[in-house]
Formats: sequence, C-alpha cells, structure tokens
Amino acid sequence: MTALVVVRAPADPALDRLRAVLGERVVEVEEVSPDGCRRAGVDPARVGAVLGASPADRLDVFPALDWVHSPAAGVDAWVRRRTVPDGVRLTSAVGNGAVPLAEHALMLMLQLSRSAFRWAEAQREHRWDRFVHGELAGSTLGLVGLGHSGTDLARKALACHMSVLALTGRPRTSDVAGVTTLHGPDGLRRLLGECDHLVVTCPLTEQTRGMIGAEQLSWMRPSAFVVVISRGGVVDEDALVEALRAGRLAGAGLDAHPVEPLPADSPLWDLPNVVVTPHNAATTEQTAERGRQILLDNAARWVEGRPLRNLVDLDRGY
Repeated sequence: MTALVVVRAPADPALDRLRAVLGERVVEVEEVSPDGCRRAGVDPARVGAVLGASPADRLDVFPALDWVHSPAAGVDAWVRRRTVPDGVRLTSAVGNGAVPLAEHALMLMLQLSRSAFRWAEAQREHRWDRFVHGELAGSTLGLVGLGHSGTDLARKALACHMSVLALTGRPRTSDVAGVTTLHGPDGLRRLLGECDHLVVTCPLTEQTRGMIGAEQLSWMRPSAFVVVISRGGVVDEDALVEALRAGRLAGAGLDAHPVEPLPADSPLWDLPNVVVTPHNAATTEQTAERGRQILLDNAARWVEGRPLRNLVDLDRGY
C-alpha cells in the first residue's frame, strides 16, 4: 500500500479526520525526508503524497511521489524554489482566506477614506475631534486580480454602492457580481486612472512582480488610495513611499509587504496616511477550517483517483 505522509504541525488539527478518509495510509512524520520516514516506520519508496509540505522540503528523494499539498494559499515560494519534481501535482489552500481578506480590504478602505487614525489619536488624547471625511458610496474600486478574494470584495463593494473595475491576466467574461468593467493586462493604465481605491488581490508571479511602479502610480489621482492584501512586491514599495510623501497619493493600507516582518526602520510605519497590518488579514479560525476542508476533499479525491482541487500551474505561478 502506498503511504500518505503528513507533516505533523500544519496537518495535526485534521489528522483524525484524515484517518477517517484514508485509514492506514496516514503516517505522521517529524520531517519530510527519507530518515524522517524511516523513523516513522515508512519505506520512502512507498511515499505517494506529502501533505503540509514546505517549499524547503527535498521531494525528489521519493520515487513514487504523486501529490504534494501546501497548507498555504500563496505558492510564490514554491514557484521560486522549483522543488516539486516534474510529474508531481502540487495543490494549495487557495480560496480559504477569501472572505476575511475581502473584509480586511473593506476595513482598510473605510479607515483611509474616513481618516480613522485621527479618531484613534484623538481618543488616546481624550480629544473631541470632529471633521469632514469621505465615504465609499459613489467611489470607484479598481481591483488588480479577480480571484477568490477579489470576487468576494467586488460583491461587498457593490453593497457599499461603489463602482468596480477589475484587471485580470486571464481572458474571461465580466460575470462577477458588482464588476462593471473588466480589463485585460493592457488596461492597467485606464484602471489606475479611474479608480479612487486600488486594491491588489493578485498573486505574486514573474508577470506581476513590480507591475505597479513609479510610472504606474503617477497615473493615479492624488486623491486615490492603494490597498495591498495579497502579496508584497506587486507594488514597488519605494515608489509608493515616494508618492505618499510627495502627496501624489492620498494614502495606503498595507497587509502584505515585500519583506516580512516589515523592518522597524521602514518609513511606512510613521507616514500619517498609511495603515500597516502584519499580514494578518486572513488569520481566522474559519480560514483554517476552510483549509482543512480543502485538504480533506483532496485526500478523498486522491484515493479515489478523481481530479484534485486547487492544482498549481508552476509555469503560471498560481
């Protein structure tokens, strides 16, 4: 019987449920390596799948390996390291955090449009500070990426009476609730010039890395805000800082950064029109449970020989 190898730490909450699906195929290991398998009483030559794997794991040492599952939604580290052997399928937990990511983006847009940091500062100082602020209704949201989180955010924006434009790298029809205009990659300039709130929800790939730099930011209105919830590196952070300091943008809300944790000396911490959160948008129990459901569903599919969900195209980068 081909064994299913589970890395204990990320898979532990679903272990009993995995055993209910896979029975004796489930084996716990402390590390993904031939020695780790042998310590768990498993012949490395019988390893057919590794769940809860890391991009740093050495996977080419398992000759029967067919499937690797990453408990994370983002796979840019896997793409960069190229540690998945040819012919082995890689799946991810993409989609598990779409709802809280969209909620977080909405929160950041509300904070920025209402200058909510002023209220927080006034509360600390016991000051009654009333001022004229903005609202989301009637404004335009520009989405860079229309995957799970982008689609959910478009629906939420519709409820806030916003117009929604979206940019996507793959041809598709504009059938997403709330999206009024759908652009291909050549529509970036138009989207940036028309939106009041730019929200980056796309993955980090060779195509998207640095796609919004100084020139692209100059296409935006000085009254516009930039929000990043997917991956740092899509927006050039140095160019963003420069635009914010020069008043060429109204503000930014950033949950994802090119270097994490965000260095203590980053100017973003102290800019008055920036909200920084520590890549924390999707850290909910519901996100974890949705990830387990994806894992359990794919485990059943693997054993039954059915197509797997969330297959990663390493050439595309997601």
